Amino acid sequence: MPRLPKPSELIETIYDAGLRPELWSEVVVKLNAFIGSQACGLISKDPVRKSGATHYYCGVDPHYIQLYAETYSRYDPLARLPRYGEVRNIPDLVDFDEYRRGRFYQEWLRPQGCVDVANVVLEQSKSPCPMLLTVIPGREMLDAEQRARMQFLAPHASRALLINRAIERKQQRAIALADVVDRLNAGVILLDSTCHIVHSNPAAETILAVEDVLRSVSGRLVASSPAVNSALRDIFRGAGEVALAASSGRKIPLMSRDGSHYVAHVIAPSLLREGTAERSSAVGALFIWKAELDGRSSAGLIDRTFELTPAELRVLQSIVDVGGVPETAVALGIAETTVKTHLHRVFAKTGVSRQADLVKLAAGFSNPLVH
Repeated sequence: MPRLPKPSELIETIYDAGLRPELWSEVVVKLNAFIGSQACGLISKDPVRKSGATHYYCGVDPHYIQLYAETYSRYDPLARLPRYGEVRNIPDLVDFDEYRRGRFYQEWLRPQGCVDVANVVLEQSKSPCPMLLTVIPGREMLDAEQRARMQFLAPHASRALLINRAIERKQQRAIALADVVDRLNAGVILLDSTCHIVHSNPAAETILAVEDVLRSVSGRLVASSPAVNSALRDIFRGAGEVALAASSGRKIPLMSRDGSHYVAHVIAPSLLREGTAERSSAVGALFIWKAELDGRSSAGLIDRTFELTPAELRVLQSIVDVGGVPETAVALGIAETTVKTHLHRVFAKTGVSRQADLVKLAAGFSNPLVH
């Protein structure tokens, strides 16, 4: 005979399953032994659709688990769930004689040599499919000792499931954030307080692999410029310093060996709270992109934002790509007066008054953080 688990040991294993859901399969075996029942499991029940799913169980033939999911969950007396945290068996829920004449007992429970089922709802009623601890006592009805042991275990199992749900939500948010980060064209590098790399997306890996403006040395982010290295160490000493740098719009200029310019934008930990940084040592992040003006890629966004006409948009793009009014007139094959007319309208719609400011505006819309 297996040793009956002590209550303190059993509670410990329940909370272990709260942190590691894969342990529930082992836990239900121990619950079954502690309660002294024939079978035990965790099931979810939808009282509206009258459907049920068994997640972890012991003591029941898998054939009957399949039959329950496919057919007999509809005839289960649990169509009307007991109140949260209260242990209830069949006579508590329905007329017992009527129940024994029904399909659930005659076709599902009786062939297993059992007469009763006891349940306790482990999740609050706001859950559409709450989880329950279900016990099949065996050939006898649930007795007072078994009921008391189920009632003793219920609050601990309930809290463990709450932990499961909280961890699952955070993992889902982290996965969603990681997916978004990894799809960005800009490089993203999460750093801890010693500038060690916690996570880097594919675009950042490409930048690091070149070992030019930035590289990884034993997992630590290192810049080719000593001044940039010093700035990174100062900024990423802690989450407070990162937040201050981010709130001031701190950007770190980088220059490659061929003279190309890159920009590293500091991101505060608050923007990462729902994802990877929450579950790691990251105190903040860098968004890194090549500082090149791409008026074409940002044209659609500028157009939608300021409601430019096609002619106005062409003039703006030409000012950015080609130069001043005379150059734009030649490039577009229109008179300089026409260029000036469109340009003044662009100034009015965008709120700027100089051609240089238009170039800065287009550069801002080329920033991957805007997109």
